[in-house]
Amino acid sequence: MLHSAKAFLFDLNGTMIDDMQYHIQVWFDVLTKDLGANLTWDEVVHQMYGKNTELFVRIFGPDRFTPEEMHHLSIEKEKKYQALYRPELKGLPGLELFLETAKQKGIKMGIGSAAILFNIDFAIDGLGIRHYFDSVVAAEHVKDSKPDPETYLKGAAELGVNPVDCIVFEDAPKGVEAALNAGMKCVVLTTMHEKEEFSIYPNIITYTKNYINLLPILDK
Repeated sequence: MLHSAKAFLFDLNGTMIDDMQYHIQVWFDVLTKDLGANLTWDEVVHQMYGKNTELFVRIFGPDRFTPEEMHHLSIEKEKKYQALYRPELKGLPGLELFLETAKQKGIKMGIGSAAILFNIDFAIDGLGIRHYFDSVVAAEHVKDSKPDPETYLKGAAELGVNPVDCIVFEDAPKGVEAALNAGMKCVVLTTMHEKEEFSIYPNIITYTKNYINLLPILDK
């Protein structure tokens, strides 16, 4: 099925780069030490989905910060994350060869992430892979984040491909649900979650820990 797709849409964090532990560490420090939230490590992990602004509202309520304050806090958090992760920045094993193979096959590619552009630019420019993507949909580009399908539907529209002809690459249940809501099949990267956590979703093609294992399927 991979080799017959017309477009691939990739989530970023945990899907193309294995960086979620760095995000968890920084979020824990910002939320508990800087902002005084009474959260355990596991509770912080549970809250890490959607846009940064949505996370702040979920934890502190709608009136604690102004939109401008949340934007500032978000940027400062991502600066700390980038400083921590930059020395370790690398794609998942086989990622670049997978992207190059897909490109040679004429498969269009885009990114659909709840990350802000500041972080997407950091990752794809740091990896030198921007030229593979004809669409980048970030947090700033959508009204509703995953599991709403807007991120992936917007990516498909920008690529000029029918949603049913797109395959999504995701690492999180809410991302897989977003793909399902968009009418798209999904490949799951098990960097952060186990297979059992995705058992309710009927749109999953396969599971993998890296892109090396996908190359034989793609290169048919």
